[in-house]
Amino acid sequence: MKHSCFKIYKPYGYLSQFVNNQNKRRNKKLLNELYEFPEGIMAVGRLDEKSEGLLLLTTDGKFSNHITSSKIEKEYHVLVDGVITQNTIDKLTKGLEISVNGKPYLTKNCKAKLLNDTSHIVERFVRDSKHGPTSWLSITLTEGKFRQVRKMTAKLGYPTLRLVRVRIGDYKLETMKPAEVIEISC
Repeated sequence: MKHSCFKIYKPYGYLSQFVNNQNKRRNKKLLNELYEFPEGIMAVGRLDEKSEGLLLLTTDGKFSNHITSSKIEKEYHVLVDGVITQNTIDKLTKGLEISVNGKPYLTKNCKAKLLNDTSHIVERFVRDSKHGPTSWLSITLTEGKFRQVRKMTAKLGYPTLRLVRVRIGDYKLETMKPAEVIEISC
């Protein structure tokens, strides 16, 4: 059986799913509004509703398991509230204790650096500059706990204002625009 795989730029405000089973979230935007996907398609990992960027979709469970494994890096470009210091970036890379399912969890070491060039990121209004300075970071993880990047930056006193996933392993967002869908081989 030939499997289908896609990379999409999940726009802000969409859920990483195709069916809405929850009554309280009746008016949420779903991925099937973006494209005619084949039956049996599933999101490989997730991006929460307020996050955007690269999301892989597949009908192949083995591909999905491989991509979500800790062998594959996921890179995020993150806008945070405040001017981040090298000392803070060093703390990020060494692992932090966050809460996962109400229990303390120590994140794995990761890569993090200040991002000076953000010309590749599609402009989207987040907040007025009068509310203070912001910083862009690149954070690369090999794990993906629920809202992990947001929890990590908040723990250090820099709440995440915008989160864009730009890379999953060798798959890159490149010049894709929000809601764009590209069929890929998997």
